[in-house]
Amino acid sequence: MSGYFEPLTIGKLDLPNRLVMAPMSRNRAPGGVVPALTAEYYAQRASAGLIISEAIAISEIAQGSHQSPGLHTAAQVQAWRPVTEAVHAAGGRIFAQVVHCGRIGHSSLYTDGALPLAPSAIASGEQLFTADGALDRPTPREMTVADIAETMADFVTAARNAVEAGFDGVELHGANGFLLHQFLSDTTDRRTDGYGGSLEARLRFTVEVVQAVSSAIGPERVGLRLSPGITFNGMAENDTAELYTALVRALTPIPLAYLHVFEILTRDITELIRAQWPGTLVLCAHPTPDSFPSRPEIGAEALGGGIADAIAMAEPWLANPDLPERIRAGGSYNMADRATFYGGDHLGYTDYPTLNA
Repeated sequence: MSGYFEPLTIGKLDLPNRLVMAPMSRNRAPGGVVPALTAEYYAQRASAGLIISEAIAISEIAQGSHQSPGLHTAAQVQAWRPVTEAVHAAGGRIFAQVVHCGRIGHSSLYTDGALPLAPSAIASGEQLFTADGALDRPTPREMTVADIAETMADFVTAARNAVEAGFDGVELHGANGFLLHQFLSDTTDRRTDGYGGSLEARLRFTVEVVQAVSSAIGPERVGLRLSPGITFNGMAENDTAELYTALVRALTPIPLAYLHVFEILTRDITELIRAQWPGTLVLCAHPTPDSFPSRPEIGAEALGGGIADAIAMAEPWLANPDLPERIRAGGSYNMADRATFYGGDHLGYTDYPTLNA
């Protein structure tokens, strides 16, 4: 697995290795403000070539779950500063993943009790899990053109807030059935204006967000995560190959730091993107049914085959804060405790032992 330890330049960042910590929601941010413990959590994992943070909401109505962090208030920005400072002090690099969850929201998450927003008024069929039980996610309100413009401005503000908080850049969350992905899919975007209908119109919102954020903070500080063909959060795509071919073509003129592909049994689409994208490709590799959760040897195969330039993993980083050291040593690896993934305290968060320990 020596390929992991070759240096790589992403944007203007020089990475010492090609091991990326994938974004993982941990839901430990009451009121959208991360606690002091978050700095320890990310600093423990600073040996990653690049850390991509958990999904961070760009506005209140962008939230999709309880205790998810934000980057849209002064208190939230201030709370992230010790996190980025701790990562940098430990020699690491960190991007903020910024998100609008769109229809994967709920009125109970917003102070005004509004409906969540989406390209079209089509419910996800999913549920929000709370301490009091599961709540059906409602049919969202179709966004007006004014809503779309305001949301683009929110992405830009969150990106600027991320830079102010000390992040090295941002990853735009265009995957997993959240808002950008909802605009891309023909099953969730049934609009008849310039933001839906034709394939080109469905691309428009994502491309415009990428352009706006790149203009605000520099494209070398911007990445984009995609999940072709994923069915998470009630998603479906009827034209996956054509959709992502057209999207990559539209993004190629923008010198982004990277594209990040979350692969779910879609190696053919990954190869299609790899062939067309001239920049850095980060891959969360799941080529076969037995590749969940991803393991170092799976990523190493993709890296060695030239399918990706860097490999993002989730659970291995969650349970092994010293993952590069463990890979060099050939293991062993801690197993992740799924019962402590979301919410809670330091248990399953900052208490995983290192190899030396």
